Amino acid sequence: MRRYAGEGLNTKQLNIVLVEPQIPQNTGNIARTCAATGARLHLVGPLGFQIDDKKLKRAGLDYWHLLDITCYEGWQHFWEQNRQYQEQFFYFTTKGRSLYSGEHYPGLEQVYLLFGREDKGLPEELLYAHPERCVRLPMIEGARSLNLSNTVAIGAYEVLRQWEFPTLQRKGSLTKFNWEDA
Repeated sequence: MRRYAGEGLNTKQLNIVLVEPQIPQNTGNIARTCAATGARLHLVGPLGFQIDDKKLKRAGLDYWHLLDITCYEGWQHFWEQNRQYQEQFFYFTTKGRSLYSGEHYPGLEQVYLLFGREDKGLPEELLYAHPERCVRLPMIEGARSLNLSNTVAIGAYEVLRQWEFPTLQRKGSLTKFNWEDA
């Protein structure tokens, strides 16, 4: 397990959980989002690719050293390791009845955002057992879904926004100029 830069500076922890991801490029993009935000990435197998897949690493590129990643054999393994946090699980699904932005995350020390396979989503049995924690992104009627990596980024940044972006840089700088001189 790798730890992210800035570990220990924040008592809140965002966890991104991918259940049986199938497309390495999506997972690589999500890994990059996790690395850049300090979120932990949980990969729940079986995966549709190998972790050393060239496409996965290319999408994450030079961010792998910043990534805190844990892999699980399957749902049962993940559940056994994390069930104490089940009240902080939010299941992202197009079938959800609540909006992701309507949830209140600031009071939680640990937040787990769970996402299913690109082709199937999360199992309906899991969703049915937790209707109050199933959230969705609004879309026009007839749109099947957004890309998984986009959905993860939107969900992650909503939690971080409500947490007021702890430990994240809020200002950038120019490489050729100084903002103060403008």
